[in-house]
Amino acid sequence: MNILGISAFYHDSAACLVQDGKITAAAQEERFTRKKHDHGFPKNAVKFCLDFAGITIDQIDYVAFYDKPFLKFERILETYLTYAPVGIKSFIKAIPLWIKEKMWMKELIKTELNYNGEILFPEHHQSHAASAFFPSPFDEAVFITMDGVGEWTTTSFGVGSKNNIDILAEIKFPHSLGLLYSAFTYYTGFKVNSGEYKVMGLAPYGEPKYVDLILNELMDLKEDGSFKLNMKYFNFAAGLTMTNSKFDKLFGGPPRKPESKLTQHEMDLARSVQDVTEEVMLRTARYAQKITGKKNLCLAGGVALNCVGNGKILKENIFDKIWIQPAAGDAGGALGAALFVWFQYLNNERVADNKTDSQFGSYLGPNYTELEIEEFLKSRKIKYLKFENGKIFEKIADLLNDEKIIGLFAGRAEFGPRALGARSIIGDARSSKMQSIMNLKIKFRESFRPFAPSVLEEKVNEYFELDEQSPYMLLVADVKKERQKTMNENEQKLFGIDKLNIVRSDIPAVTHIDYSARIQTVSKGTNPFYYSIISEFEKKYGSAVIVNTSFNVRGEPIVNTPDEAYTCFMRTDMDYLLLENILLDKNEMEKLKEDIDWRKQFELD
Repeated sequence: MNILGISAFYHDSAACLVQDGKITAAAQEERFTRKKHDHGFPKNAVKFCLDFAGITIDQIDYVAFYDKPFLKFERILETYLTYAPVGIKSFIKAIPLWIKEKMWMKELIKTELNYNGEILFPEHHQSHAASAFFPSPFDEAVFITMDGVGEWTTTSFGVGSKNNIDILAEIKFPHSLGLLYSAFTYYTGFKVNSGEYKVMGLAPYGEPKYVDLILNELMDLKEDGSFKLNMKYFNFAAGLTMTNSKFDKLFGGPPRKPESKLTQHEMDLARSVQDVTEEVMLRTARYAQKITGKKNLCLAGGVALNCVGNGKILKENIFDKIWIQPAAGDAGGALGAALFVWFQYLNNERVADNKTDSQFGSYLGPNYTELEIEEFLKSRKIKYLKFENGKIFEKIADLLNDEKIIGLFAGRAEFGPRALGARSIIGDARSSKMQSIMNLKIKFRESFRPFAPSVLEEKVNEYFELDEQSPYMLLVADVKKERQKTMNENEQKLFGIDKLNIVRSDIPAVTHIDYSARIQTVSKGTNPFYYSIISEFEKKYGSAVIVNTSFNVRGEPIVNTPDEAYTCFMRTDMDYLLLENILLDKNEMEKLKEDIDWRKQFELD
């Protein structure tokens, strides 16, 4: 049986194919259109899923859409009526699109796909819950879903057992932890629905000066994790911005202009909202465990991408085990919707061994054969060197040791926002200059943005305070005390961004300023190629950790084809490009002939 899951029309549209309960393929639309967070109908992602499986749309038994459009329209209409006449501009902008297109989702899906079969619509948070529990290794678990908003629900928790999920409690719009975080994302000058990572990365540079103000003025937080927002400070319910003038007055001025200089004020705001978010996540987790008595936790929804918060839940030992959906945001809704139909709607048996998940490392996207890669390189007359019989791993280990930066394009692309060693840029974590070089010369992004370590899964507790697997880079833990370097007196006096270049451990490129790291554990079973690179590096040079960041530049989606990988490689200061077993050396490349200085659009203040 073939079930096609679709998410679309908010952000991060995606498609997923589930065949007889197995996830066969999944991809975000942005990877094909090259529009970051593309929210359009995922026709390219659908085509990929069908082509990968070698089937046509006529062989699809069910299409599952990740939310209920009529229920969402009801919420939008009721919200505008509640706040009227405020929000008339937003109303005039939004409603025609709903009346013309979004309300008629069934007809739109049939037309776009040329499909005449059955179409099902789980609720948004059912899709999130299904994406959290059904691929998890657990036979039963608590699930918690937190995001901006679905139809009405913004937070839910419940129990997953065998092939069934049951939502026990919900928080409804406009009271939303995701939207609170997005309000601070907007106020600190970053883009909503994409800049939340930046707020999380900026938080350790700040002090929690505004925590009490947030909890006293913006949010009424209860012991069980439930809360209400004070809507007099927010504009997102009916306006075109996230916050209003009352919010500005409360926090000392207007929102920071995008791309303007970051100040300690923004760092303190980021730290404060991060601390509040962690507290809400912890209280919700404690309450959900108390009510259900379950020992395992599954997480999904955009807030589940807050890996610092996830790490805090793990550290508190509220649950024995945690599993987080790697495509936790709306993209993962496509996967959840398809699995919901297979398990809950069709009542198919689900088998879980409490050890291994069924997400296959989230390597669910497109791949390219060596033959296809060679054909591309020959067509462009690009010089390359091909390695046989695993000899490439020794070469890459040598290059990493020489502090070379390497673009890695191998195997199937990752599903979700994180690069996990298939579409990655890698470097030596022991290098004190690696973070700065990668941020400014490779990624063209803010210098404060941290990088993640990839570590052999069996060696993770030799480097980090973590005894769990973290295959999807969604848990944060501290670097081991014995690896940390104590700051001297002068370094301890520094504030904010001045702390950036202090060497904090023997793996400084992946050690954040609070001695933490966002960890990816690498398994031989799920990605033998990437595992072999790190394993060879450890064997020759004694380090089981390397730097891993996504293969893209600021403002662009992760590369999806060998052509895009080559172009990104040439436009940055990467030293080498590895396409499967084929290696390109920047020194042997002719410069790209372009009419404009492409880099200027990425220059940062």
